[in-house]
Parts: sequence; C-alpha cells; structure tokens
Amino acid sequence: MRAGAAVLEADGHGEKVLRLADQTILKLFRRKRLLSSAAWSPYAQRFADNAEALHQRHIPAPGIIAVWRIPSIGRDAVHYHPVLGKTLREMRREGLDTASEGGLKAAFTEFVIRLHEAGVYFRSLHLGNVVYTPDRQFGLIDISDARIGRRSLSKQLRVRNLRRLQDIEGERDWVDFSTVMNGALQGKPRGL
Repeated sequence: MRAGAAVLEADGHGEKVLRLADQTILKLFRRKRLLSSAAWSPYAQRFADNAEALHQRHIPAPGIIAVWRIPSIGRDAVHYHPVLGKTLREMRREGLDTASEGGLKAAFTEFVIRLHEAGVYFRSLHLGNVVYTPDRQFGLIDISDARIGRRSLSKQLRVRNLRRLQDIEGERDWVDFSTVMNGALQGKPRGL
C-alpha cells in the first residue's frame, strides 16, 4: 500500500499523512499519552465518524475507505478519498484579486454560521483546514477533533470556536465575527 506514496506530513515520531499512488490519503495517528481517551476512542475512528456526520449535514468532508489499527507500528490509521480543491490558505498565498477575496470572505462567514447552526464545533477552524471545492462549496479536512452535536452551538461555543481564527494573523479578517454572532443570537435558520 505504501509503495509509491508521497509523504505530505511528518514529525519527530515519523510519517503522519501519506498520499498513496492511487491519490487516496492514509493518515496515521499515534496515542500521545498512555492514559488518553484515544485508548477507547481512537483518533482514526473519530475522524471517520466525524466525516460521516458531516456528510449527513451535506458538508464536504473526506470519503472514508477504511479504519485500521496497526499494532506493529503502534498506530491507528484512516484511509480516505480527499476533499478535492484547495485550502483557503493555499488560495490566499497564491493571491486573490480584491473582488474574489471579498466574495470568498462573505461566503466563508456564511459557511461558519452554517457549521454552527448544524451543531459543528470545529476546534481546528482555520484557513488551512477549509477546502474550496471545484463546485464552489467549502469542505473540512483534519476533522478528528471536531465535535458534532444535534443542536446548534450556543453563543459561548461560537465565540470559543472563533477564537482560534482571531489569533491567526492574516486570517482573522476572513470571517465577519459580528455577522456570525448576530446569526447565532437571532437563530436564523441556514439551509443545509
């Protein structure tokens, strides 16, 4: 399976994300502590469960092929089809004209409202984890730490969720915080 794979991400503990020869992705997870919730709820399974929950809400997410435990290397793995497109961070680095950027920012704000209304608390919300697809939708990647509930997020969770974006220079202006919070306070329904 690993033959011809390209390493997309690695750290001091080894390879983390591989693009396989067939263009699918293999993401490897290691348990960081002996006593961890990952012992009974592996990150790879959380990733797969969150992908399914996002699909049910019509939000583009990776298409899961399989989840494995690989005892020989002490890792859990998820094999999936990636969300096609480019991350907003990639698009921003490549340079957007002012009109395109303004339109994407407004659409991204609506997407964040839609996530919150759908009960999605995406702890890794930043432009590097949001993909703009060829059919002009936003999708999510790196979803193992998302929490997805049945009810829309409370105002407090929305504020907490947006805090990550506020801390990233050059990305905080990509979401209109007052619009997101007004949408939350007024409880405007968003189509899914």
